Amino acid sequence: MNTIHLTNGDVAADSLRGALRQAGRNERVLALRDDLAVGPLRGVDDAPDVRADFWQRVYGDVERDFLGEFDEQAAALADVVSEHSPIVVWHAQSAADQLMLRRVCYHLRDAPQRLNEVRLSIRDLTDPGAWAHSRKDQATAVGMFAPDVLEAQLACAAPISVLRISRLALEWQDVKQANGETRRWRDNVFASGTFGELDAVILEHARDDWQPAARIAAQLMTADMGFLVSDRIALWRFQELAAAGRIHLRGDAAVWPSLELCLAPAPRPATLSTVSS
Repeated sequence: MNTIHLTNGDVAADSLRGALRQAGRNERVLALRDDLAVGPLRGVDDAPDVRADFWQRVYGDVERDFLGEFDEQAAALADVVSEHSPIVVWHAQSAADQLMLRRVCYHLRDAPQRLNEVRLSIRDLTDPGAWAHSRKDQATAVGMFAPDVLEAQLACAAPISVLRISRLALEWQDVKQANGETRRWRDNVFASGTFGELDAVILEHARDDWQPAARIAAQLMTADMGFLVSDRIALWRFQELAAAGRIHLRGDAAVWPSLELCLAPAPRPATLSTVSS
């Protein structure tokens, strides 16, 4: 039977497809396109609209059919579950990759003999200039690894034990129930966080004068948040802070080099007036 490879996101899937081509292997790769480290999770396995509504809010794109995309993803995952082919889950040391692993284990918990994994870490990231090396938490995602690196890891696919599958499936249920705004992953444990923690980093690095928004986004994306913050989430938090009057934005949000931000002036304290009679 033809092996099915699962990754977190399209970048990882494209790199893995390149690795399989180089190895002369014609095997299916399915990208699960959802950054599970951010946004609500309760009910995610029952109703695609839970995640679709969140990403609609993040992107602010009323033309894009997020619900249709998540319906397709749910159907693709259901098809994988209903098949009998062996599965290899590719994951690295990031919250989103680890959550994807746990979600897959939850859905395949009744067919543990099908589940295999390839584990990647900072030790496998051979590019010395990769920005992950500068992170305190050394978080990595499969999408950071080149096809040559992934090709060398194909032979490392190993079965996941029944006990571990059960434990990971239970952890997925726990994080769904906790339903935090964000999920940090440290020392193999998940903890809930808030979007306010991201906003605090932005406000800490913002100044009274205009500066490139990309510079602040880089500070946020390399901060030790317990998960990898995407540029899309960074932009969304900029827009939310601007809507709340905490910062000002100028430029085209679709073109990072043109976007600038600065702190909004603090509101002047109200003055008391005396009324003489």
